[in-house]
Amino acid sequence: MSKARKVLVIGGGAAGNAVTILLRRAGITVDLVEAKDDWNATAGSGITLQGNALRVLRELGVWEQVEASGFGFGSVGITAPDGTVLHAHDDLRTGGDDLPATVGMQRPRLQQILIDAVRAGGATVRVGTTAEILDQDADGVSVRLSDGTEHRYDLVVAADGLGSRTRAAIGITDKPEPTGMAIWRIAAPRPAGVTRTDLAYGGPAYIAGYCPTSETTLYAYVVEANRDRASIPPESYADEMRRLASSYGGHWPEITEHITDPAKVNYTWFDRLLVEGSWHRGRVVLVGDAAHCCPPTLAQGAALSLEDAWVLAQMLTGTDDWDDALFQAYYERRITRVRPVVEASVQIGQWQLDGVRDADVPGLMGRTMTMLRELP
Repeated sequence: MSKARKVLVIGGGAAGNAVTILLRRAGITVDLVEAKDDWNATAGSGITLQGNALRVLRELGVWEQVEASGFGFGSVGITAPDGTVLHAHDDLRTGGDDLPATVGMQRPRLQQILIDAVRAGGATVRVGTTAEILDQDADGVSVRLSDGTEHRYDLVVAADGLGSRTRAAIGITDKPEPTGMAIWRIAAPRPAGVTRTDLAYGGPAYIAGYCPTSETTLYAYVVEANRDRASIPPESYADEMRRLASSYGGHWPEITEHITDPAKVNYTWFDRLLVEGSWHRGRVVLVGDAAHCCPPTLAQGAALSLEDAWVLAQMLTGTDDWDDALFQAYYERRITRVRPVVEASVQIGQWQLDGVRDADVPGLMGRTMTMLRELP
């Protein structure tokens, strides 16, 4: 690439941060705007990063910090509701044999690592700021920021999440749809015996699980059918999660003792989104949750978003021709990988909602994760 370029990235989550880091490394001028005043006001308590996510984080130059901050492990256990371990199996190393199969992390810690890398890369960052697309032509996009300034960019990358205002503004009408499930999450101290993810199926919830996130912490979660959020006052969140979790054995009684503060409990519906046809309109292109979202049944949401950023940055820095053909090629390269993951993630949840007892969950998971070992 020989031309001087200027890019606006809308959204400072995983995908937006990753594409900013990579484009700045290539010498491209990048402005990043984040709507939240607190850039690290990260919802949720923990995150499960599988190998293909770690592979991108290594490309971003932050793997050593992630490794030091998280908890790596290589297996998953299946338990009965009383805590009896029924089966344990090794996780596939989707990022290659030189990376762990899985790293659990506290979400705010991962976000801070990426924020620091963005700032170190020299991008111009504006927090508490939104962006409005004014118009565009074959050469670029005119944008007005909420601080009243107007700017011209060669490209706008919309990384503004599941409820992306930019997606709607450029005429893409796809919207997220609930799958019928919801999840309660909390961060808690890690019992010494928790050294991997364990999942209990059955009991009062569909799934009760936990993932170690450091030497001293974990995040725990309980999945149930979604409920009208208006019927669950936030001050009852701890009581509701504790009620569900108290029916599980093994390490759960020790974890449940810490489900006391409703402000530390996160309640979220599972959603599905997959934008078809293309992920761009002119010089505005979608990445991450703005283009696709799936339930965390395969723990691939962040990984797919990071992969989007990596692939898009590779393609942008490999040519001077930022045109429809390039952005369509980006979509076609990503959709063949993203669609099977979204569909499998939704299917696993639907089998549970439908009470299907003989579903081949291990087979579907194995096929999907094997695909993800290939480079995106």
